[in-house]
Amino acid sequence: MGMDRQIKKKKWTLKKIAFYGSIAAFVLVVLYLFLFKLNKSTLNVEKDRLTISTVRREPFQEFIPVMGNVEPIDNYHLDAVEGGVVEELFLQAGTKVSQGDPILRLENTDLLMTIMWREAELFQTQNNLRNTQLLLEQRRLQLSQDLAQVDNLLVQSKRVFDRYSELVKEKLISQHQYELARDEYEYWVKRRTLTIESQKNDIEFRENQVRALEVSLKRMQDNLDIVRQKQENLVLRAPIDGFLTALDAKIGQRKTPGQRLGQIDVLDRFKVVVGIDEHWLARVQEGRIGTFDFSGGTYELIVSRKYMEVTEGRFEVDMLFQQDPPAGLTRGMTLHIRLNLGDLEEAVVLPRGGFFQTTGGNWVYVVDQDEKLALKRRIRTNRYNTQVYEIVEGLEPGEKVITSSYESFGDMERLVLK
Repeated sequence: MGMDRQIKKKKWTLKKIAFYGSIAAFVLVVLYLFLFKLNKSTLNVEKDRLTISTVRREPFQEFIPVMGNVEPIDNYHLDAVEGGVVEELFLQAGTKVSQGDPILRLENTDLLMTIMWREAELFQTQNNLRNTQLLLEQRRLQLSQDLAQVDNLLVQSKRVFDRYSELVKEKLISQHQYELARDEYEYWVKRRTLTIESQKNDIEFRENQVRALEVSLKRMQDNLDIVRQKQENLVLRAPIDGFLTALDAKIGQRKTPGQRLGQIDVLDRFKVVVGIDEHWLARVQEGRIGTFDFSGGTYELIVSRKYMEVTEGRFEVDMLFQQDPPAGLTRGMTLHIRLNLGDLEEAVVLPRGGFFQTTGGNWVYVVDQDEKLALKRRIRTNRYNTQVYEIVEGLEPGEKVITSSYESFGDMERLVLK
């Protein structure tokens, strides 16, 4: 019986070779794709051309840069009280004035004619009043004479009546004669009563005429005084001591009542009028502090008044000096002010830079410790000022970030710094 020979199996069959070959091919493809993608998401940049900033925790105060114009706190607008044609100019803009100084004179022919007419009317009423008063006195005299005559006749008739009353008792006169005397006496008694009442009514009527004329004369005089005051208002005078900073008037120009003619400023106290973008309307409140640099020093201003009216996307505030204004400050100067929007507090901050224009503060390139590689990372910013952004998420103090422009980086995930 012959011995059987053991057949040795082959280790690499075609089936096994095909299986492992396919695995190797898959791995190569995956590796190729990974390296290709990694190469596409990586950019080599020169480190010397970058600005690398360190994230810090430090006191932070939000402020915005604004510009304000220096103006006097006290100023008076010169408006035409009456209309007219500019007849004479006594002063020019840029002149120091004292209270009461004449600045210009207007001419108004209609007003002049009104004054002449009212004066004539007043003169006529004065004459009427004098004539009525004279007639009243004459009438009083006439009535006194009439009453005296009645009284005289009454006395005579009473004397006759009294004598006849005695004679009729002794039957020395007839009853008819007595009755005639009695009737005569009673007539003059009644006549006197009627005369007094008539005279009283007559005098009251004439006195009422006088009083009415006096009231009318007083009213005319008041109206004339008002018109004359209007004539005086044709001369525009300085209401205060100050500086005539503006005067809009030329000889021959016609001005209407209420029209702005100029302005006088009091130059011993100043304020700053600041225009601010309406975006900050809700954030800027009275009491906010602003600072500005001038002649080597730093000065503080405080918001004293806020105007809610928005014009062309901007609103205004008045700011007052916290201390004496710096020497050399003059009306019309423009100040560059840092207006604080919040209180000083600790915050994580990142210096401002050109990166924000590309990312909007949503992501940055964070540099490793060796400053060899920078990786893209999402962050979240909140407040800011002219120097730093406040970081509320994504960065920690001590980390380094590229803060220069990202314009040439495209959408790369990482940067290799060389």
